[in-house]
Amino acid sequence: KSSERKPVRVWVDGCFDIMHFGHANALRQAKENGDILVVGVHNDAEIAEHKGPTVFNEEERYKMVRACKWADEVVEGAPYIAHVDTLDKYNCDFCVHGEDISVDANGRDVYEDVKKAGRYRVIQRTEGISTTELVGRMLLMTKDHHHKNKGGESPITRVNSQHLHHHSPYTAMSHFLPTTRRIVQFSEAKSPKPGDKIVYIDGGFDLYHVGHTEAIRQAKELGDYLIVGVQEDSVINQVIGHNYPIMNLHERVLGVLSNRHVDEVIIGAPFVITKEMIEQFKINVVVHGDDPAPPWSQW
Repeated sequence: KSSERKPVRVWVDGCFDIMHFGHANALRQAKENGDILVVGVHNDAEIAEHKGPTVFNEEERYKMVRACKWADEVVEGAPYIAHVDTLDKYNCDFCVHGEDISVDANGRDVYEDVKKAGRYRVIQRTEGISTTELVGRMLLMTKDHHHKNKGGESPITRVNSQHLHHHSPYTAMSHFLPTTRRIVQFSEAKSPKPGDKIVYIDGGFDLYHVGHTEAIRQAKELGDYLIVGVQEDSVINQVIGHNYPIMNLHERVLGVLSNRHVDEVIIGAPFVITKEMIEQFKINVVVHGDDPAPPWSQW
């Protein structure tokens, strides 16, 4: 037993404000560097001192990170400046961070201490998405992130689902859309077992937040296998208007797939749930929030 390999514990930290699939992809990459991923989340006061005010408060951000399937442990109120002492306190072998440089209020590299100790590794930043980018879309009221073909559908809905579990690099469908390989990386590729109670919940899941994660958690508690339907950009825009959704279909799908309670996602789910759809996916329970009754609730 003494020869058994000790699990590699990886430390990653951040603000995780307006948590998007770029954050989730960073946690996924960090987890690939070891066995157990410890995620440190800075509190509001630390972020305000070194970076500026957050959109979501610390309690909301803690819950969002806990909902991510690659986070094994979450450290609340992690120090903004990373020190070797912090890694030792949580028995972490090394720290992981993206290619960008993070600085404190004095302009000093916050990872300087762990870098000098040789306990720092770099992961790739996810291109095309950032909290700044999302805030910009909201302020500028742009629609450039919506993607449609001539038929009005998002190109992601045209991807053959049989190809999604082959690990091959596909061509990116647009500047804002990652490749189908990214979906494979986020997906569990897990089918329901015989006798599983299948639950379905749908929505836009725009600017994926703690309310969404809580709804998904409650839905999963009603059964064994959870299918989440994510609706088209055009459908959401028709219902809400303006430049909604702020995040396009592919971005929203990846956010939902990062949730630890989600087993499968229907990409471009219909706004109206039909009996045929329930039969096709063998759905036992359809879940909806306590807002006004959906159009399918009358049949």
